[in-house]
Amino acid sequence: MTADFFQDRPAPYGCDPAQTRGRLFPEPESPTRSCYQRDRDRIVHSGAFRKLKYKTQVFVYHEGDYFRTRLTHSLEVAQIARSISRALGLNEDLAEAVALAHDLGHTPFGHAGEDALNACMAPYGGFAHNDQTLRILTMLERRYADFDGLNLTWEALEGVVKHNGPLLPLGNDERLPTTLAAFQERWDLELHTNPGAEAQVAALADDIAYNNHDIDDGLRAGLFTVDEVAELPLVGPVVRQVCDRYPGLERSRLIHETIRRMINNMVVDLLAETRERLDRHRPGSAGELRALPEAVVSFSPAMFEAQRPLRAFLKQRMYRHYRVNREMSKCKRVVTALFDLFMAEPNTLPTQWQEDVAKQGGHGDRTVLARLVADYIAGMTDRYALAEYARLFDMDAKT
Repeated sequence: MTADFFQDRPAPYGCDPAQTRGRLFPEPESPTRSCYQRDRDRIVHSGAFRKLKYKTQVFVYHEGDYFRTRLTHSLEVAQIARSISRALGLNEDLAEAVALAHDLGHTPFGHAGEDALNACMAPYGGFAHNDQTLRILTMLERRYADFDGLNLTWEALEGVVKHNGPLLPLGNDERLPTTLAAFQERWDLELHTNPGAEAQVAALADDIAYNNHDIDDGLRAGLFTVDEVAELPLVGPVVRQVCDRYPGLERSRLIHETIRRMINNMVVDLLAETRERLDRHRPGSAGELRALPEAVVSFSPAMFEAQRPLRAFLKQRMYRHYRVNREMSKCKRVVTALFDLFMAEPNTLPTQWQEDVAKQGGHGDRTVLARLVADYIAGMTDRYALAEYARLFDMDAKT
């Protein structure tokens, strides 16, 4: 990457902390940090962020300490997002805040846990991790005396909610998730527009991180070999480049060299395509960028196409590998059993949660009870969910 890729001053289409739309609950700003730095710091200090350490990315936490968790994945996404934002002259702190927050709403056991909880919640409005992230950021984090949630800026909340693109208009059979629909009535996040550039960066940094790091984890877990991934169009040329330059390189170094070069290739491609789109549209402000008919932060069509076989390979050889399937099958049963028990016997919930059930009318309203039970389960780490399952279903376990 050359110096030509780097913007030496803030871009006019980036989010300027001096022009923030503020917070839902007004409060004095910090004299030492911008509003977006403060957003990032609040996320890092939140309980939900700490719990990502023991939440599954692909492998359940007890399978090994070296595999990625939701926490390490979020940190890797944040690093990539900061680097890209710096090159484009965007606000690095806002991009980092969105990246660090984007997975807060995930259940234990990754997508398997989410699928199980969504099935349990189907009669009560469903469950989606993006919506749960908004619940955490605006309701469930109870740390401050003046408000629930973290009271993040409009730009941070908008970025987290819309980082994958506009949410309106909806299809014929679609509806906004429960929490987002209610919050939208309180504070318009302009769900019909694209997100700010920083959120667009965070979304693609997520793609870069999980595509590459899942290859790394899959190779280390023995789910596939270097020779097999070298058949993929995005990976093969890089493997050959590394092998030609470093003949006989030990396997662990070969893997790392390949992964880091692939990340660099994707970042360089993204910067080139994004600059081309910015030159074409020439947005003069963050608002103009949001109103554009397409996202401006993007991979090239060739890079999008090259990722397709990689994602298909990972889906078949990693996410649906029988070893992963067996673990996820057990995890789904844990989530389902916990949900069914708490719905049938809410008096088995911890005292604080029973108090919330009583306070919010959960004894007379099954939908309210179900949402509280979902909040409790979604907030569990992998190991806490397994321990709670044992406490409730193993007669020899201590309660």
